Amino acid sequence: MLFNELFEDYSNALRPVEDTDKVLNVTLQITLSQIKDMKYFYIFMQDERNQILSAYLWIRQSWYDAYLRWDKDKYDGLDSIRIPSNLVWRPDIVLYNKADDDFSEPVNTNVVLRYDGKITWDAPAITKSSCVVDVSYFPFDSQQCNLTFGSWTYNGNQVDIINSLDSGDLSDFIEDVEWEIHGMPAVKNVITYGCCSEPYPDVTFTLILKRKSSFYIFNLLLPCILISFLAPLGFYLPADSGEKVSLGVTVLLALTVFQLMVAEIMPPSENVPLIGKYYIATMTMITASTALTIIIMNLHHCGSEAKPVPQWAKVVILDYMSKIFFVYDVGENCTSPKREKEEERRLEGDDGCQRRHKEVRSPLSTRNDDCNLKEKLNGNWNKGYGVHGESVRETVNCCSCYKMLIKNIEYIANCVRDHKANRAKGIEWKKVAKVMDRFFMWIFFIMVFFMSVLIIGKAA
Repeated sequence: MLFNELFEDYSNALRPVEDTDKVLNVTLQITLSQIKDMKYFYIFMQDERNQILSAYLWIRQSWYDAYLRWDKDKYDGLDSIRIPSNLVWRPDIVLYNKADDDFSEPVNTNVVLRYDGKITWDAPAITKSSCVVDVSYFPFDSQQCNLTFGSWTYNGNQVDIINSLDSGDLSDFIEDVEWEIHGMPAVKNVITYGCCSEPYPDVTFTLILKRKSSFYIFNLLLPCILISFLAPLGFYLPADSGEKVSLGVTVLLALTVFQLMVAEIMPPSENVPLIGKYYIATMTMITASTALTIIIMNLHHCGSEAKPVPQWAKVVILDYMSKIFFVYDVGENCTSPKREKEEERRLEGDDGCQRRHKEVRSPLSTRNDDCNLKEKLNGNWNKGYGVHGESVRETVNCCSCYKMLIKNIEYIANCVRDHKANRAKGIEWKKVAKVMDRFFMWIFFIMVFFMSVLIIGKAA
């Protein structure tokens, strides 16, 4: 009986006010239940690249209908009824920044009608709204997505929107694995568009999101940091191993793979994300380290035909920098008393060899002098006693043998001396290459460290 009496002469096409000049107030409340389809990077519904926010909302609207009132005492104290929403007038409040191609009607859930004419309409909705994404600080970024609700045809003089709360209701929000919700403040705006002179009010809910970065730290950032620390270690590899350049190229390829992974999940934008900048800087550094490694390898393999090490390089690199970076002769790692004793023994052995060499030369020289002496004696003997010419010729042949032997020994000594000089030249170039390796190793270690600290500092 109540239903028949209420809707006997009722029309849901007209705004339910007794005075047409009177404004109908609609109270709006939004409850965020869940961010839909939050997979991997996708708060934006498979589409952070397309910058679309997909959310599951409960939209509550309430207003007073002047033609749907009754005296509850006449109906056994009945103060409210549930009826289909399509039977009553409903405000045409829509999501202004909707980004969905589905223009279907709202869900026809029941409305709660009270005896004083107050109508409460709770309707669930899956909304897809456009959202400008700033990925400059990915994966430590925060996003703000707006949900703007307003009447599509009624201006502010006909239907006014009132905030039920100062923010969206988050009490029933289901916690997400990807994002943290830091608030959903609501602001009422009154805008006058160029097409119309009447004001159009709307309510904008700003969803403040903070990305949970643990997943990206362990899967994208930490591997990059660990790989980047391999670049300076390439300078520590021995030059004769043949793997110095291969290590740099391998590290560069590994970072390229991670860079492609980041590029696939990033929306097309002029802003390069923070992690992308870190990858690019690291790849540039590894490219430079590989180029320097090639140059140092050329220095290491300078042979006997190369020019001597310049004097300034001997002073700066071999004298000063080698002590700073604890680089010793090629083949040595550190100095110790034992090694110093061995060095002293080696020097003593060299002195002994030199003494023995002198001893070898001394008899030869003595014998040469003896030859001259014998020539004089033989000459005197021949004069005095008339020795035959055969004895003189034998003495001369003996002296010529000694002279040839001395000449050969001097030739061998000169060859050994030249060989040692050329070998010393090559050893100096190898030491220069080793010192430069250690120098660039520490330089690149410092660069990697400060780059890692810088990205963490910017994220904080």
